[in-house]
Amino acid sequence: MELSPRFALHSSPMSPQVTVSVVSHNQAALVGNLLSDLHLHCTAISKIVLTINIEEPVPFDMAQFKFPIEVVRNPVAKGFGANHNAAFKLAKTDYFCVLNPDVRMTRDPFPALLEQLRDPSAGVAAPRILDSAGNVENSARKFPTPFSILKKALFGVRAPDYETGATPIFPDWVGGMFMVFRSEAFRAVGGFDERYFLYYEDVDICWRMHRRGFRAVLVPAVSVVHDARRSSHRDPRYLVWHLTSMLRFFCARSGGQFTRRDQK
Repeated sequence: MELSPRFALHSSPMSPQVTVSVVSHNQAALVGNLLSDLHLHCTAISKIVLTINIEEPVPFDMAQFKFPIEVVRNPVAKGFGANHNAAFKLAKTDYFCVLNPDVRMTRDPFPALLEQLRDPSAGVAAPRILDSAGNVENSARKFPTPFSILKKALFGVRAPDYETGATPIFPDWVGGMFMVFRSEAFRAVGGFDERYFLYYEDVDICWRMHRRGFRAVLVPAVSVVHDARRSSHRDPRYLVWHLTSMLRFFCARSGGQFTRRDQK
């Protein structure tokens, strides 16, 4: 485990309150761009936990950033949930952010998100997600059902589940590319269910939070850009993981047998 030197934080209206977890799967160049954006625009970050899930060189100097970066190198690749759960154990802050390497930003989204999370009923907050062309991604959704998935597969139904305007909305779940949790809520549900190796971890944790009385909130007033890879559309392995995770969620929900984490 490596820790970059701590630079003196610039004076700012927000004290550091957020630990950010970023996982790289041979994506170091993307991580460098993301860290540069966080360095330029964000003031609430206490620490970055950067997990190198597949061994790769890091082509940037971590000492250049105003926040400390704790690097974890996995000897064996782990799934989405396992990596972020491990990062959460290194967090000592009131808020914990899960952030994809392929996210970019031009302003600080954290003040608006943390403002919503000061409500004890809110467990996780997310900004509006835009694609690289500036279109709004459907990142705030209702919990999926077999019928809704079948309708989407057969009829290509792509309409958003929620209309978004200028004010926060409270969807069933928000996408895992950018999630800011109240650490108390994340801890209360035991974090991500690591049996989901890839896909549906975000759906599942929002469902378990919902069962505990915590709401998800989307804040349209702030946005970030996400250059989605859509690997499950091209690679059969990712498609299998996607379908397996979907079935796990449906079976758990319909049978009333939720993960051990939910029952803690």
